[in-house]
Amino acid sequence: MWQDRKQNHVSGVAMALFAISVAIGLGLAVLTGRREPSVGGLLIGLYFLFSIKVADQWEKVAVLRLGRYVGLRGPGWFHVIPIVDTLSRYVDQRIRVASVTAESTLTRDTVPVNVDAIVFWLVWNAEKSILEVEDFVQAITMSAQTGLRESIGRHELAQMITERESLGRELQRILDEKTNPWGITVQSVEIRDVRIPQALEDAMSRQAQAERERQARNILGQAETEIAEKFSTAALTYQNNPVALHLRAMNMLYEAIKERGAMVIVPSSVVETMGLGGTLATAALGGAKPE
Repeated sequence: MWQDRKQNHVSGVAMALFAISVAIGLGLAVLTGRREPSVGGLLIGLYFLFSIKVADQWEKVAVLRLGRYVGLRGPGWFHVIPIVDTLSRYVDQRIRVASVTAESTLTRDTVPVNVDAIVFWLVWNAEKSILEVEDFVQAITMSAQTGLRESIGRHELAQMITERESLGRELQRILDEKTNPWGITVQSVEIRDVRIPQALEDAMSRQAQAERERQARNILGQAETEIAEKFSTAALTYQNNPVALHLRAMNMLYEAIKERGAMVIVPSSVVETMGLGGTLATAALGGAKPE
């Protein structure tokens, strides 16, 4: 890892001091005609080369002197005693992201799922994370994967698909309680994807289609029932009022002629049965102008 490689990395400041020390030693050796200044400059430059370290703004590092912890260093440049002092890994205190996956994990209703999640976390106490955890990055990843599997086992498939946010909050709470003693806090957990076997997905699709068809048939049946009730009420009204029935028949006849623009031939028997002749005559007499 980059922080591990940086432990033995020679900083630019150390290189510059090394070059300056060697140059000064060579200059003094030329001026005095003796070799000792150049050797002294080289030794001082080597000391600077291995004793000057630099930590970036977002980094902390622990200094161990003969194996004992003496404190944190950084950000900026700092001095260590070569051979006597050793450095831990550099700790990045920015928000970091860990990707976790739970494959073929059974839900509460025994459905195998593959779940992908991302964990946002940061080191808030570098001293604890360095001294109390051997590899806190691996610890976070393994804890997140274990917690994700446990959380999947406590939820049904429908909850995992529709309530991803609540699942992420629960997992964040579980991980935060576990990692806080390490000086690490888990800020949030986001469930990216929940995948189920293809055969089960096809079965669920057919089930949803059948459910929609059942609902459509229920709605159609309910509409037919309401129409039948309306027709039954209308029949009772027409039964006690023949004139209303005749007027309704005439209206239907008129609407048919009006909308389709066609000629309708009505048998004379229908006219006599419905009394259309008398009704039309009455309507004509009522609409005639007096002479």
